[in-house]
Amino acid sequence: MKRGRRLSPAKEFFRKIGTILPEIKKPDKKVPLRNRLIWSLVILILYFVMGGIPLYGVSTSPTDPFATFRIIFASSTGTLLELGIGPIVTAGLIMQLLKGAEIIKFDFTDPEERAVFTAATKFLTIIVTVIQATALVLSNYLRFIEASISVVVITYLQLVIATIIVMLMDELIQKGWGIGSGISLFIAAGVAKTIFISLFSPVMIQFDNVAEPFGLVPLFFSKLFTGDFSRVLIREGAYPSLLSFLMTLATIFIILYAEGVRIELPISHARYRGIRSVYPVKLLYVSNIPIILASTLIGDLHILGNVIWNTLNPEGKDPLLNMIIYIETAEDGTQTIKGGLLYYLIGPSDIYQAIEDPLRTIIFIISMTLLAVMFAYLWVEVGGLSSASVSQQLIDSGMQVPGFRRRAYSVNIILSKYIPTVTIIGGIFVGIIAAVSQILGVFGGGMGILLMIDILMNLYQLLLREQIEEYYPIVTKLIKV
Repeated sequence: MKRGRRLSPAKEFFRKIGTILPEIKKPDKKVPLRNRLIWSLVILILYFVMGGIPLYGVSTSPTDPFATFRIIFASSTGTLLELGIGPIVTAGLIMQLLKGAEIIKFDFTDPEERAVFTAATKFLTIIVTVIQATALVLSNYLRFIEASISVVVITYLQLVIATIIVMLMDELIQKGWGIGSGISLFIAAGVAKTIFISLFSPVMIQFDNVAEPFGLVPLFFSKLFTGDFSRVLIREGAYPSLLSFLMTLATIFIILYAEGVRIELPISHARYRGIRSVYPVKLLYVSNIPIILASTLIGDLHILGNVIWNTLNPEGKDPLLNMIIYIETAEDGTQTIKGGLLYYLIGPSDIYQAIEDPLRTIIFIISMTLLAVMFAYLWVEVGGLSSASVSQQLIDSGMQVPGFRRRAYSVNIILSKYIPTVTIIGGIFVGIIAAVSQILGVFGGGMGILLMIDILMNLYQLLLREQIEEYYPIVTKLIKV
């Protein structure tokens, strides 16, 4: 990292930290598309391998209290990917919010400041990893096979080193060795894997002392010979069923339709009059960001709630702490949230729980929707997506709206009619989709489906652009002009 102009104390600190943090070097020249696809595949296989290696020295709870958030964080319980991309996403979002709110100002046109921002994100990722690992230990989720300092140290090292490896894998792809973003690739692959397992897994599970396949397709053929199709239609415990499969298809079609709903504002180049285009204001204007932020917040509160219960209120005698979280512990050590604020924020995991406690269901849907709207509005303001910011960006890029003076104020008046409205509507849409799909047991979860579709659409567009740049370089030059 080269030293340039004088940096602020905070940036100078991160610059020095960046000199000792591991870093992936950018390729000297653009890597061919075929090689980038191979690198992406290799990284994805390595990620799945890490997800199959169990943590040494610990065992996990019989039930997974964080199952709802596994899709968002691309994590795997009891493995090297116990934390998944959670620390990376959390650190990245914190840095983006700090930058957007101009608490720490970064000029991304300056390579040195971009390097400082990357170093700060990496450093914060490690800090978040240590904090989350500590929380998991204190929450009694990770159970040590031996109560010794050496086992605790080994556990920390596994979680921290695995997160650093995942961080470098993501950086390798983003630096130009692969395609797109490693984080996006891990999330999309994780959702696709969950859907595949839900459909075809032959693993047997116990229900009323009767063994039956976990996957919907094997279950269908097993019940075909017994004639008991009630278990195929709907199952307790969020196991795959025909209802959840139909809801998955419906969710996919609804999201695809919503992705195509947009208002296209005509724009033209101020200097080259013949160059015309449109600026699309999509219904899902802020895409999946609100639900990622909301899920990250609830997930972190869930971990914190478990820490509070197991360290300060393990017997549930503090009425004030019980208002935050109340957990029942079974004889085998399994812990289940049964009350408190987090009970309503996390929400029911299947339709049976939703029917059993309708008040919880209603509060969960409303809470998730309000959080999504709040984070949608926040992200638009701090992420440079507000009508004022977009107007200035269009003017700076040499564009204008035909029939209006080439001033940011004029463009802002037009965009202000649409952007605030679609921000709120989009937040409501993704909030309801995420909440309802969780209750109905959608394969991969509504949040996961939303993320996967958005990631795959962006990846498809990126591949098309890469192919054009590789096979038609002259066209690429004309477009850039």
